[in-house]
Amino acid sequence: MAEQFSTYYHSPIGLLKISGTESFISEIIYVDNIEKPREGHKKKLPVIAINCIEELIQYFHGERRVFDFAISQDGTEFQKNVWNELWAIPFGKTISYLELSRRLGDTKAIRAAASANGKNNIAIVVPCHRVIGSKNDLVGYAGGIWRKKWLLEHEAKIAYGVQTLF
Repeated sequence: MAEQFSTYYHSPIGLLKISGTESFISEIIYVDNIEKPREGHKKKLPVIAINCIEELIQYFHGERRVFDFAISQDGTEFQKNVWNELWAIPFGKTISYLELSRRLGDTKAIRAAASANGKNNIAIVVPCHRVIGSKNDLVGYAGGIWRKKWLLEHEAKIAYGVQTLF
């Protein structure tokens, strides 16, 4: 099994914990504190971790819309299908949870789609923040609604020059 790493990036919307292996990123989550490294923990970060942080910096500076590093996260087949649909939502655009379930082929699966969306552990890169309520309301975001609002406004400003959406 490949050695795991974790590192942190202080983003404009809070501290992000980034984890993975030298082959892929498996987690980008919001955290409140930096955990102390384990004894004997390898100090040098793999290239993919450095690339991930650089691409996140570019995203927050409005210079990047798509991420190029490899990702992998564990989940059910349904969850992986939901996460793949999230990739299809263009930068600066949003879809509703109902639309997400429609794209998955079953509008009755709206709750399951919303649940799978909420289990995404690769924030920003797998853009679960681009899914909103059917009435264009901001609902459900593991990082907090204020972060979802910030991300959507950031993307709209970069894509369209729009100052505020919500």
